[in-house]
Amino acid sequence: MNMDDNSYVTQELHEECGVIGAYDTKGEDVVSTLYYGLFALQHRGQESCGIAVSDTNGPKGIVKSCKGMGLISEVCTEENMENLKGDIGVGHVRYSRTGENSMHNIQPLVLNYIKGTLCLAQNGSIVNTKELREELEYTGAIFQTTIDTEVIAYHIARERLKSKTAEEAVTNAMKKLRGAYSLVIMSPRKLIGARDPFGFHPLCIGKRGSTYILASETSALNTIGAEFIRDVLPGEVVMINKEGIHSNTSLCTNNHARCIFEYIYFARPDSHIDGVSVYNSRVMAGRILAQTHPVDADVVVGVPDSGNAAALGYALESGIPFGMAFVKNSYVGRTFIKPKQAQRASGVRIKLNVLPEVVEGKRVVMIDDSIVRGTTSAKIVKMLKKAGATEVHVRISSSPFLYPCYYGVDVPTGDQLIARNNTIDQIRKTIGADSLGYLAIDRLNDLIGKDMGYCDACFTGKYPTEIPKE
Repeated sequence: MNMDDNSYVTQELHEECGVIGAYDTKGEDVVSTLYYGLFALQHRGQESCGIAVSDTNGPKGIVKSCKGMGLISEVCTEENMENLKGDIGVGHVRYSRTGENSMHNIQPLVLNYIKGTLCLAQNGSIVNTKELREELEYTGAIFQTTIDTEVIAYHIARERLKSKTAEEAVTNAMKKLRGAYSLVIMSPRKLIGARDPFGFHPLCIGKRGSTYILASETSALNTIGAEFIRDVLPGEVVMINKEGIHSNTSLCTNNHARCIFEYIYFARPDSHIDGVSVYNSRVMAGRILAQTHPVDADVVVGVPDSGNAAALGYALESGIPFGMAFVKNSYVGRTFIKPKQAQRASGVRIKLNVLPEVVEGKRVVMIDDSIVRGTTSAKIVKMLKKAGATEVHVRISSSPFLYPCYYGVDVPTGDQLIARNNTIDQIRKTIGADSLGYLAIDRLNDLIGKDMGYCDACFTGKYPTEIPKE
């Protein structure tokens, strides 16, 4: 069955961002490392991207960059990167969670100040940005962007004026920040990584030969052939120079709040976050759904890509055969990360097809990772029934969304969340399913299989930090 005018959107959640940094201690070029690492992180943001590099043995403060709107393959072409060479650098892929999507807001952000240069790439969202920005504005700061990354950069620069080292300045600036941030920072002679004390979003360390790498996910390390060393701890600041890795754990606590949706949806299935396999987490989610929401059916299918592993788990636990009912066009961008609904709808008609051979005349269990507004699920159910499915039983590998997220995931607010004002059965009727089941709140911990603190505020409203007043 081909797509008709009922446009399909793979997800209604908006992505976060992806960051990478590299430093070769022998002075070799790191541009290709950053480039291919960003390919592996492209799923974390497709609106804009950039690479910035410097030469630690060259003139201090000279940073060359390649930034633009679009995918890494579209922005960082061979022609655009012809003069981009350096032994230290950072890269970024972006979805515009904070600040409008424009050329001014593309990262990495380069800041020139009295001590030289700072180059930052951030994943996450600071909840006290408004207060921190006003504090700077009332002391004469002039902003060139609308993103909170610039606020972070200014505070690091100001702390650097009274700190002995750049990493000390980062640590002191972190004491003012509230919210989620994984940072990769390039100073003239050092590569610095930092993770907020709650550890909302991932950041890991790898090495390939003489090159050290910081990256949002281990899948990026695998792509470039690097060895995983370890995760950056929540609250830790790591500094990498010619002597190796140096760590400051003075801000580390045991009060963690990892984003549970990294495991359910955001991260690639071949990544490990804080020692936990993302793939295994999704398979476990499917197993739990089969235990708590069983149904008589003929085939289990997953909505690609994140629903596939959960569907396999459901099939393994229930004994119902697993099938691949959806054919996804891999050459179409992840349209859901376009910020406006009209933009999303305009580019999704060639995204996904259903195979009638898999579902025709069958009772289908359809596994997806979330229902936000309900429009997407309704269209998928309609597609399956149009392809001949006699029943469609929807199972969701997360809990119902009831509250917005302030930490880097663009969960809508109020009436846009279908679960906010509707019962499970009302949602079922709205999307046209024969039955509907969500992952229970009290089973979320089973996804990570260990006693790790995680954030489920979008389901419970229990935020680990103060939330913005506006």
